Amino acid sequence: MGESEIEIRLLESADEMAAVGTMFQQVWGSVTPLVETELLCAIAHSGGYVIGAFDAANIVGASFGFLGRHDGQEALHSHVTGILPGVQHTGVGRAIKEHQRAWAAERGIGWITWTFDPLVRRNAWFNIEVLHADVAEYLENFYGSMGDAINGDDDSDRLLIAWPTDPSAERRPAPAGTTTIEIATPDDIVRLRRTDPAAAADWRRRVRTELGEALESGGVVTGFTRDGSYQVAVPA
Repeated sequence: MGESEIEIRLLESADEMAAVGTMFQQVWGSVTPLVETELLCAIAHSGGYVIGAFDAANIVGASFGFLGRHDGQEALHSHVTGILPGVQHTGVGRAIKEHQRAWAAERGIGWITWTFDPLVRRNAWFNIEVLHADVAEYLENFYGSMGDAINGDDDSDRLLIAWPTDPSAERRPAPAGTTTIEIATPDDIVRLRRTDPAAAADWRRRVRTELGEALESGGVVTGFTRDGSYQVAVPA
């Protein structure tokens, strides 16, 4: 399946919103819905963002977000984006992000923000090296206990990402007088949570301390390496 075969469109009906909720449960392996149909209906009707990605009549991805603020400007906060495992790594995620950017830009919205688990390498690579988005903040145990098949019983630490809707905007530069450090991540944190929860917890504490403190002290994430390390410019 190629990206060109996928149709991404805004959703309106309750049936479409229910399909999004069901798909999210499949992606996260959750018994309870990640989002209720009525909330998605309210977000869409009040000017928020709710889309589905379709392969013919089948929904294979979805995303929703609401309006917020970043750096003093209006932002679209993309709260949840999910793609079925069978179509991951086919360009659908990039297509959804580009759709978000176009939707926000048409409405004069300057930023798109979202969160991701700093231990998940593929997401770090996508956000930092593919989209060239900024890491704005380290959020410790941001959502509390989540308990789904992906997050398990791990703390829900997140990085807040900020992506300008102006494609010509450059990533926030490292300030002068800094040195670059590298902060490693586990090879596959989702598998490690299942096979060795103690090791997964050790990784969480290590990255929370190293990356969280680096950002708190004024450090700037400047890259993410192929072998899974954050490159951070920190005050010398």
